[in-house]
Amino acid sequence: MGLRPHGLSGSDCQNCTGDLLTGFVLQVGHEPLPPTVGRNVLGRKVLYLPGFFTYARHIVKVDGKRGLFRGLTPRLISSTLSTITRGSVKKAFPLEDMEHVSNKDDVKTSLRKVVKETSHEMMMQCVSRVVSHPLHVISMRCMVQFVGRESLGTEKHKGLVPHILGDVIFLWCCNLLAHFINTYAVDDNFSQASVIRSYTKFVMGIAMSMLTYPFLLVGDLMAVNNCGLRAGLPPYAPAFTSWIHCWRYLSSQGQLFRGSSLLFRRAPMQAACFPID
Repeated sequence: MGLRPHGLSGSDCQNCTGDLLTGFVLQVGHEPLPPTVGRNVLGRKVLYLPGFFTYARHIVKVDGKRGLFRGLTPRLISSTLSTITRGSVKKAFPLEDMEHVSNKDDVKTSLRKVVKETSHEMMMQCVSRVVSHPLHVISMRCMVQFVGRESLGTEKHKGLVPHILGDVIFLWCCNLLAHFINTYAVDDNFSQASVIRSYTKFVMGIAMSMLTYPFLLVGDLMAVNNCGLRAGLPPYAPAFTSWIHCWRYLSSQGQLFRGSSLLFRRAPMQAACFPID
């Protein structure tokens, strides 16, 4: 859905799309509106699910404009708490400054610097994720009440493991890939080398955000699964025994990237297998 600004940080960016509810119910798989027939780039007829704006209009029709911002208050508190926690951890465990290294003759020193900075950032991210996750779960459950109009469940740490795993994988892959590209692929003699290096981490962030999206999806689905809310029970989803069970189920259904696109949403194969002449 978007780049994680990890200082680049966690999945906050993917959840700050302005309309929290619309993006999340697409992840859950709640599809009250029928798909429409369209054509792909090859001219073949395909079924497209309603996009972000169509879904937003449906939510306004059902719940009014306030319905678009279900779960916003706990999400803002969660983000604020996460920022405060990261700042507190950074002050309690300051990172020693290391001299900037970009010369290929100092690759080992440069790599040590990246590893040290990434480890420090991982620690801050994990602690802030653990502290803010209960409010994140509350926010998810507030939003998913749109489906069945129920009350909140009580367990507030479901989905924490895949979220942390996604954050850790994102951090290490993004930072190490950016380091190796800047070290080996960008020539210091090139006049725009510094400009290119300044954008490398940004581009890697976009790529890794897409690749680690399934962890975000599984974490969010586990936050509402089997908690007494209609959207977390069949027919929307099985009662998962663990996040790995959820991952395997989504993988078998080809749904690991469900909700990652808010505009051009192809219907799943099960819905698209009938004639659309």
